[in-house]
Amino acid sequence: MRAPALALVLAAVLLAGCGGGGSSAKPNDEASKPATRVLADARAAASAATSAHVAGSLKSSGTPVTLDLSTARGKGATGSMSANGAGFDLVRIGDVVYIKGSDEFLKQNAGALIAQLLHDKWLKASIRKGRFASLAPLTSVGLLLGLVSRHHGKLVNDGKTTYDGQRVVAIRDTSDNSKLYVAATGTPYPVAIVGGRGNQSGTITFDDWNKHVSLTAPSDAIDISKLGG
Repeated sequence: MRAPALALVLAAVLLAGCGGGGSSAKPNDEASKPATRVLADARAAASAATSAHVAGSLKSSGTPVTLDLSTARGKGATGSMSANGAGFDLVRIGDVVYIKGSDEFLKQNAGALIAQLLHDKWLKASIRKGRFASLAPLTSVGLLLGLVSRHHGKLVNDGKTTYDGQRVVAIRDTSDNSKLYVAATGTPYPVAIVGGRGNQSGTITFDDWNKHVSLTAPSDAIDISKLGG
């Protein structure tokens, strides 16, 4: 759950809400479980959810990154991201991703001339291969937590606390003191990942579990595979 793991997921360039049961939900027993079991429970809950909202801000090797996506399990995602102030809108449907970059994003990635030609236009590409493949884990909460769960130090269960007014269980990575907050009531959904060190630090939050997410493919998108990638 360390920020470096998040940076890995973002491929060194790309990665606020809460989640879980409401105030009326019954307490669960996550606070009494080993930290690794709580992490596994949170991952399982997230993977089983039909949808979720994921948002956050962090630094990846000193680069400021933001993320705001609504994801639908097995279908795709929609929202926006930015890296170093260069933002873009995103829609994923199946294995296809649609990107509409800001002028700054297009300049940084394609040059000023191409940026003029692609101004306010949607681009279409595969999310399974090529330059946009690194976005795939960000459009699936299950994949995101799967990657995070494989990159951490020793975990400890710090017990019950609150995060943004919600009752949670705090799981701490002793290598950098970053924390995963998991709902302490109802289904043990992940609520937030917070912490890290220096140039690898930030916050990612999760909410809107199992809410409807509408996905619509932009019309007249330009297939970049036909432009040589």
